[in-house]
Amino acid sequence: MDFEAGLAPYAAQSARSAGRRYPEPASSSRTEFQRDRDRIVHCGAFRRLEYKTQVFVNHEGDLFRTRLTHSIEVAQIARSISRNLGLNEDLVEAISLAHDLGHTPFGHAGQDALHACMENHGGFEHNLQSLRVVDILERRYGGFDGLNLMFETREGILKHCSATHAAQLGDIGKRFLERKQPTLEAQLANLADEIAYNNHDIDDGLRSGLLTVEQLEGIDFFARHKREAETAYPGISGRRAINETVRRMINALIVDLIDTSKERIRESGVQSVEEVRIAGPLIAFSSSMRGEALLLKRFLRQNLYQHYQVNRMTSKARRIVTELFEIFMREPILLPPSYQIAQAAGVDAGEHQGRQARSIADYIAGMTDRYAMREHRRLFTIDEL
Repeated sequence: MDFEAGLAPYAAQSARSAGRRYPEPASSSRTEFQRDRDRIVHCGAFRRLEYKTQVFVNHEGDLFRTRLTHSIEVAQIARSISRNLGLNEDLVEAISLAHDLGHTPFGHAGQDALHACMENHGGFEHNLQSLRVVDILERRYGGFDGLNLMFETREGILKHCSATHAAQLGDIGKRFLERKQPTLEAQLANLADEIAYNNHDIDDGLRSGLLTVEQLEGIDFFARHKREAETAYPGISGRRAINETVRRMINALIVDLIDTSKERIRESGVQSVEEVRIAGPLIAFSSSMRGEALLLKRFLRQNLYQHYQVNRMTSKARRIVTELFEIFMREPILLPPSYQIAQAAGVDAGEHQGRQARSIADYIAGMTDRYAMREHRRLFTIDEL
């Protein structure tokens, strides 16, 4: 059975894929991108996203987004758009669900702290770490390390990459050196991520009380859709009014992305993934919607992400990550045995230290918020074991 019949000619298809790093027999009941999606959903790193920060640290409230709920929301948005564009829904879903697997605890504060700790050892970047998770760190199968995902799924996970790192990644990094584009599915997952976190951070910001409706009414994009909701439902207020406003904002972004992308694809004349790779970016917002999205992003940065209460938590988060890294580097015997790197024959001290640092980064990046806090207490508080 051809599970991918009916896709647009420029959509990624399993039969034309660059394949897996380790060859495996094809499934008779699923496409290869469905298998990728299933492997991601069942892996340990995906489950841990339930207790990793989006903006608010996990223990601050049960209703705030986590990396897990965010990833599910990204996948829903991406699949909806993908269907309208004739793209491969299974591939775009797999990329969306995997895109944050390498994120540290405590969101961007944790990533920034770990990057600073790793400055002399190649740095730390969560997209690279997500790829490292699916290629190496997950250990569920007898025949290989990692999840052995399809090339196109791995490519979509790696949204950004420096030339230095790209040169070390072989085929998966080649497009960054050749300045080529990934599949349309990868381009779509990237923008679905942006739609999800901008709008849902507004929802969480209002729920937390760190943002007010009055502040947001200074943003025309929000105010316009709030008026639409109030016109459609006279007298609406409270959470219902916020929900109706946010869902209208999400819908406006999705419709604009579909319409603009359809037109760009039509104008480009692409008829294959190979042609997509040498075209410019084809999945995009209109210039007017891009401007509104940037204003929204700027508002969130100034009023939510840099709110003093958020800053207090991120300051604590940076200290936790930094102090964990430093104590493990000084005393690797405090690490679980599987993260302790033995001195190998012929390996000099500097290289050994780099390997140990990377292993520590893997350990810390895999922690949930609450596990990192608990591990910090165990190591720095006398009455914790």
